[in-house]
Amino acid sequence: MELKDKDLISVQETRNLLIEAEKAQRELSRMDQTQIDRIVKAISDAGAAHAVPLAKAAQQETGFGRWQDKVIKNMFAARVVYDAVKNEKTVGILHEDRERKVWDIGTPVGVIAGIVPSTNPTSTVIYKAMIALKGGNAIVFSPHPGAKKCILETVQVISKAACQAGCPKGAISAISVPTMEATQALMKNDRTALILATGGGAMVKSAYSSGTPAIGVGAGNGPAFIDRSADVKRAVKQILDSKTFDNGTICASEQSIIVERSMEEKVVEELKAQGAFVLTQEQSRQLGRFILRANGTMNPMIVGKTCAQIAEYAGLCGVPSSARVLVGRETKVGADAPYSREKLAPILGLFVEENTDRVLERSIEILHMEGAGHTFSMHAEDEALVRKFALQIPASRFLVNTPGALGGIGATTGLFPALTLGCGAVGGSSSSNNIGPLDLINIKRVAFGTKELEEIRRESETAQNSTTSSCSGRISQELINTIVDKIVKEFV
Repeated sequence: MELKDKDLISVQETRNLLIEAEKAQRELSRMDQTQIDRIVKAISDAGAAHAVPLAKAAQQETGFGRWQDKVIKNMFAARVVYDAVKNEKTVGILHEDRERKVWDIGTPVGVIAGIVPSTNPTSTVIYKAMIALKGGNAIVFSPHPGAKKCILETVQVISKAACQAGCPKGAISAISVPTMEATQALMKNDRTALILATGGGAMVKSAYSSGTPAIGVGAGNGPAFIDRSADVKRAVKQILDSKTFDNGTICASEQSIIVERSMEEKVVEELKAQGAFVLTQEQSRQLGRFILRANGTMNPMIVGKTCAQIAEYAGLCGVPSSARVLVGRETKVGADAPYSREKLAPILGLFVEENTDRVLERSIEILHMEGAGHTFSMHAEDEALVRKFALQIPASRFLVNTPGALGGIGATTGLFPALTLGCGAVGGSSSSNNIGPLDLINIKRVAFGTKELEEIRRESETAQNSTTSSCSGRISQELINTIVDKIVKEFV
């Protein structure tokens, strides 16, 4: 019977892709590290060679961000991630502990479901394919419908290059008719060993409730604190550079600025000097009504757009065409406080608190409301204060004196370079890592015997005797003390 319904076609395609992926993964599992690394290098080279056309395709199809910045993201995925993983041991014997007589052996998890967002479509495909194949896994991508064409094009580019380097056909593939039904079928299928989910909160929750092991990332909503010890000019520059990079589509980018009352004027002046537009109270209310939809979710019309586009859509008057970022003052945190929420656009909230203790409390409040476990930024030279905040802030990435978007993914920091950023248990994620190949393998351990049962029994008996002797010693001393006390009371 011929399938005509889109959802049925997509589900059947998904099942077929999984069958092919499973076959390909069996072949990959028999490859050594050299063969795997050759495939990964081919993915890197292809991603870098096509970084510009893929970036342009992504911007044209989605309407999000700047293609020039998407080129940087593609190159980051293709080259920076590759440089970080190229020398990692991921298959075969990874480590031999001769003293403990234990070997660690890396084994692939199997077939991975790669969920791809529309905000970073091409770079995410390059990155996820690379870290999946590095571990000897196959990967089937589920594209966001709004970025289907550029995602499929990216998959075609890197899979062709991988096959030419010895990768089995079907190891890298994508659903060409993306539907919610297909994504659910991909995540719940018995052939899927692990889900690598990047996307909206609903998608991540769906991944974790699928019954299949998953690594998902929640919303980013990182506050940025500018302390009085900071170089304010540099801090503002880094925040604006971050928030305007690809028009704010990286989830690690700053979502609000928090300052002490004594720093308010200085920071606001610097924001204006560097091209930010601080909204009036009325403008702030008007834009706030546009940031969130009636159901409380982020309005997709702001995502990855310029300030001029956002102002036009929201009907804002008086915003100069040169404005880099729109800044709205905020005094509360909550689902109905738009500037305290995640905004994947060049929009920032501004909180003013009385002292650093209140800044800390407000930062924690913001993260627990949305973005727990993700990212926090701090600009300060006071190391003691940084330490105080770091011990209490519920974020997996605590960034100091660096742009949030690029620091969080490891481009301007020493963090592992990644485009999937785990949020840990506090953020509902299974990992707090910047996800890499070692998160996508299992470690099998070979353990040689080092003791016999008789030896364990002797050790146990020795421990018991030692405990009994120790207790007896304490009791005897207690009895002696009691006797001495009685003698003193009777004769003194």
